[in-house]
Amino acid sequence: MGYRIMGVVNVTPDSFSDGGAFSDADSAVAHGLRLAFEGADLLDIGGESTRPGAAAVDADEECARVLPVIAGIHAADPAIRISVDTSKAAVAAAALDAGASYVNDVTALRGDADMAALVAERGADVCLMHMRGTPRTMQAEAVYDDVVEDVKAFLHERIEVAVAAGIALERIEVDPGIGFAKTIDHNLALLDDLHALTALGRPIVLGTSRKSFLGRITGRDVTERVHATVATCVMSFERGATVCRVHDVAAVSDALKVANATVAGWPTSPRTTTTTT
Repeated sequence: MGYRIMGVVNVTPDSFSDGGAFSDADSAVAHGLRLAFEGADLLDIGGESTRPGAAAVDADEECARVLPVIAGIHAADPAIRISVDTSKAAVAAAALDAGASYVNDVTALRGDADMAALVAERGADVCLMHMRGTPRTMQAEAVYDDVVEDVKAFLHERIEVAVAAGIALERIEVDPGIGFAKTIDHNLALLDDLHALTALGRPIVLGTSRKSFLGRITGRDVTERVHATVATCVMSFERGATVCRVHDVAAVSDALKVANATVAGWPTSPRTTTTTT
């Protein structure tokens, strides 16, 4: 089994967990480099909050927020893989020019009619996420017959759309959209039966980091949900998730190293025995 960690770099004043903490380019670049040092395989740079009820941001403002950060990280270390968290083709195009190679689209290519063609033309990797409505309206649309099957069917359809647009299948990853048009029960059902999504044949990206359903379960404030986030990442890894999108990279990296060593064997498979404790 393998896994990757996607480190979150929010360049927004209103993100739910760290809004404004890295609102200037220099601090955001430094934070991204620190996450890469801590074990992030990919950095996800976002300039528009997608929390419930968040206000929309136009493409010019989004570019002004993310492009200096992407360019700065790429200049500091070109080996670091960079994702842009956007649903706008113009922002994605500029980000790819600046050094990104991955588009994380919470609308699964539905938010901008030009996005699919852009991703195909540029040969970028892409993440297709499940969401109903928009961040402004999504929680009112959290109604499902069977949340796992509904999410699975949606992602299957979006994969087909992406491939038909010319995006190579091997460049597509999928995200069940924990917290996006989901109640706490929906989130937990998806986590419990995440393995069902492996039938889609694509890597599964999971974004549970610091989210409100963890606060409801634990009673912890948004800045105190590291342990709960780690628990979801380890469980999801066991159930087939490939990528964990998190704010607290060091803690998740350590946890997944242990989980992977337990499953695959230490230091390599098959399992070896040692007297070290």
